[in-house]
Order: sequence, then structure tokens, then C-alpha cells
Amino acid sequence: MNYLNVENISKSYGEVTLFENISFSIHKGQKIAFIAKNGTGKTSILKIISGEDSSDSGEITYRKNIVISFLSQDPKLDDSLTIEESIFNSDNPILKVIENYEKAILNSEDVENYQKAFEEMELFQAWDFETQYKQILSKLKLDKIDQKVSELSGGQKKRLSLANALINRPDLLILDEPTNHLDLEMIEWLESFFAKENITLFMVTHDRYFLERVCNEIIELDQGDLHSYKGNYSYYLDKRNDRIEREAIEQGKVKQLFKKELTWMRKQPKARTTKSKSRIDDFQEIKHRAQQRRNDHEVQLELNMERLGTKIVEFFKVSKFYEDKTILDKYSYVFQRGERVGVIGKNGTGKSTFLDILTDKTKPDSGKIIIGETIKFGYYTQNGIKVKNDQKVIDVVRDFGDYIPLKKGKQISAQQLLERFLFSRQKQYDFVEKLSGGERKRLYLCTVLIQNPNFLILDEPTNDLDIVTLNVLESFLLDFPGCVIVVSHDRYFMDKVIDHLLVFKGEGLIEDFPGNYSDYRSYEDSKPHVAKKEIIENKSWKEPAKNKLSYNEEKELKNLESKIKSLVYDKKELEKDFLKEGLAQEKILLMSNQLEKIIETINSKEERWFELSSKLE
Repeated sequence: MNYLNVENISKSYGEVTLFENISFSIHKGQKIAFIAKNGTGKTSILKIISGEDSSDSGEITYRKNIVISFLSQDPKLDDSLTIEESIFNSDNPILKVIENYEKAILNSEDVENYQKAFEEMELFQAWDFETQYKQILSKLKLDKIDQKVSELSGGQKKRLSLANALINRPDLLILDEPTNHLDLEMIEWLESFFAKENITLFMVTHDRYFLERVCNEIIELDQGDLHSYKGNYSYYLDKRNDRIEREAIEQGKVKQLFKKELTWMRKQPKARTTKSKSRIDDFQEIKHRAQQRRNDHEVQLELNMERLGTKIVEFFKVSKFYEDKTILDKYSYVFQRGERVGVIGKNGTGKSTFLDILTDKTKPDSGKIIIGETIKFGYYTQNGIKVKNDQKVIDVVRDFGDYIPLKKGKQISAQQLLERFLFSRQKQYDFVEKLSGGERKRLYLCTVLIQNPNFLILDEPTNDLDIVTLNVLESFLLDFPGCVIVVSHDRYFMDKVIDHLLVFKGEGLIEDFPGNYSDYRSYEDSKPHVAKKEIIENKSWKEPAKNKLSYNEEKELKNLESKIKSLVYDKKELEKDFLKEGLAQEKILLMSNQLEKIIETINSKEERWFELSSKLE
């Protein structure tokens, strides 16, 4: 069943053309992700098909009586209403029935009105609906239904808008970055909700695991052309690579033809015949096609940052409290050279406060933080970038530095860095106010990197970045020789760039897990169910009366964590050696045996680590 057709729509702002002559359709049951670079009009397309904006040309044909809900990045809510009133402030007839029933319960003396409301609940089969909408509010941490919208944070408002969209059960749900402002638990719940619900989706998201597990089709806008892939994210990656290879082969053929035609043109043919005139006209089209090139960048940098000393950063019995909330409680940790740490945990458990304490933006209540003399932090925060009026993109970066030094006396200029992060030379001289939200985040990232830090701290760096930019950032971080700390709800990103996790459990509890997010998720899923009361009894879970670790076991556990990190590093270094050209067969065999032994040792030590860790639960 066809829900809508988009035919030849275009959109421009002044001299900037976002897209032109775009056509596609949406059918019932499709779960479509729309992928494109920042600044190419993804949000504009969502607004146009949802009716919030109009295109400059073309038209959109909707199925009669179709109901569409749009979750924008900047939701519009009535601040005077409560959470519950916002939910009921809808045209959904079942919600009206539930609202009348709940009012009737409060006024139970009016028996006739209560009976009528009860019968309507039966008639509309609203009992299950009521249970589901309350479950949605609970999963999105919106339990205080009497709270005013004006009192909510930006993230809470986004979650309330998401709840509204889900509860209203539209025919077509349009989502702009639905996983922003959700913690990992909420994202995984939303994944399972969309996977089992018979709902039609059209969305923009940078969360690649979300794409993998929810979407059954991906539409990509690439260099002005639309490409459709009938499958999930893995299928899209495979087929996209195939397409780019075919285009490269075709481009080579066009360039050869261009050279041939250019030779003919230089002989200055006299355009007397129809055939000659036609060939001259065709030459301009061939020239245009031959000069086209993909704007893809592989980041491979040998950064010459200031060398990390023997002392990096040490936390010694650091504590931090806010009223009745414990962020850190006598927390100690020693960062190692080249460490890549992921920080995860529910919203409000203190992840950002931890980073602010690390960078001296917030003072601890007690304890010491020792920073090595050679440490230079680069801190990417969630607040974004503040720029002066009428400032150009290139000038923003140059305010922080002109170049990054590379090894062998080379360097990468501010202009070259911007190019690597997908700002063309022309775009670099645009005024910043013309940039999209995602492009501003990308620019902010460049201002942090141009300062050449050796300890990089990224607080939710993936929010509002497109998938193309995420791939570039991942490549950069894999080349980065310093320390990295990442707070992110993007599981795909975390799996790719970090080697162990600090898991913020709340109430000052921080677990050090030797692995990436997928490893941690598998570990958590494999654990036997433990009653919630047993887990959250203050901080007693670390030192329960039973199954307490002995002194030797505690010492062994700490040594295991250190040894596993070292083995994982050795494994990665050995895997890099396999990529070297000209390896002899004997050398490959020897390296293979070494790698096999390392993997066996890691598995053995991880099993022992899990065994000891389970005693702490």
C-alpha cells in the first residue's frame, strides 16, 4: 500500500542548492533510513514530507486520510501543560477515552459518568492501549506525569515528543535523529519496540546499530543522486562499495574518452557538418563527467604530538557529591599511555561531571588528581561552539591554530584539516551562520583537533554528525597515538575506537570492564537475573558479606585487568604487521602461531576475570 510519492522536489536557500529533482516513495511496512552528508538537506526533506515546510519545485502526493507524526530535533511543546496533559493533547480518539476514564476515577461519586467512561474503555478496547502508553513513558524515564513541560530539560522534551509520536500510532512516523538524548538502555528498548511493531518509519539517524536492527531499506543521497538499498546497514555497506567500484571503473573509461575527444578538439575541427557539431556538443558533457570526482577522504596521519610522559593522569580517592547524589566516592584510577576508554552509563550517573573534574572545570570535594607535565587535553563538550558574527569557517579554526605537525617535518594546515573533515575549499569561506547543526559540530571538532592535543576527551561526539563524518572521525581516532576518552551512546562507534569501558552504575559505583560495548552487553546478558534490591543496596554490592574476594583474589583481579589490556594491545599490533607487504611464508606462519597463542591467553584470562568479577555481584 502506497503512503506517499515524492516527485522531483528541490530546495534552495539563497544561492545554496541543498538538493534538486529528488523522487522516491514510501509504502506501508517499510522502515526506511535516509542517509546523506550534513548540509545536504536531510532535515529539510523530513520537514517537507511531514508538511512543516514546502519545496521550491515538484510535488508530494499523500494517500487519503493518512496520519503522519514527525519527531523533529527541536520539538514544539506547550510549556503550560504537564507531561500527562501533553500526551492527552492529541486527536487520537482512544487517548480521549482514557483521559475521560481517568477523570471519572478521580470523581467516583458521579456513578453515571464513571459507568459511561468504563463502557467506552470496553468499546474502544482501550485497556491495553493505556498499559502500553504508560510503559512507553516509563521506558523513556517520564514517570513524573504531573511535571510541567517548562521544567523539563531539552533531552526530556525530546523524549516526551518521542513518546507522543509512539503513543499516537500514526500510519507513518518520521524521525529526525531519534536516538539523540536517549541513554543506551532507552535506545535498546526503542530498537526492540520498532522491530516488533508493525509501523512504517522514515528516519534520519547516525546510529548504525539502530540502522542494522530496525531498518529494512536505506535511501542514500550521494553527490546529488538517490540510491536505494533493500536491506539493512550491512547490506547497504556491501552494495554501496560495489556501486562505488563500478562508478570508479566507469569514471576511468570516461577519462579515456575525454582524452581522445580532447585530442580531436585540439585539431580545431570545422563545425560544418551536423556530425561535427554534435560531437563538439557531446564533448562538453564528456568533459563535465570526466572532471567529477568523489569527495571521500581516507584519514591516515602520523601525528607529531607532544610525547606522553611516564605519568599520564592519576585519580586518588576522588569524591564528588551533589546534594543527595553521589558522583564519585573515593575513586582511584591510573590512566596508561595510549589508553582508549569508553564511558557509559544511564543519564544522570555523572559521566560529564567526571570529565569536567578530569579537565579541572569542576573541583572534587576531596581526593587528588595528578596530571602529567606533558599532558595537553583536547576537550569536545556537548555545548558546541560559540562563534563571532560574520565569521567564516576557516577563520574559526585558525583562531585555535594554523596547522598540526606531522612526523618527518610535515604538517597539515587548518585548510587541509577542514578538507579531511569534508569542508570543501569553497565551503571553508562560507559564513558559519549558513552551516547546518551537524556541520557546526564538525567544525567544532576541527577546532579541538587543530590544537594538537595528546589526551583527547570526546563527550557525545556523534550527536548530529552524519555517518560519512563518523567514518572520518573513526579513521582519525584509529590513527591517534595519544589517550582517548569517549562518552557516547553510539555503540558502533564505541566498538570501533575503544578497548575498555568505565561503566557508571550510579551512586558512585564505577566498573572497569576489559572490552568494548558489544562484549559488555554479551556479558550482562549472560549473567543470572539478580533482584534489583540486591544490586542497589547503597555500595554494599562491592563488599557483600558472602563471596567476598580474598586479598590474593583482589590482587589477581587487578593484575588480570592490566594483563588483558596489554595482551589486547599486542594482538592489535601483531594484526597490523600482517598488513605489511612482502612477508615470507615462514614469517606469516610464525606470526599466525603467535596470534593464536595471544588469543588463547586473552580468552583464558577473560574467563578468570569473569569468574572473579561474578563474586562481586
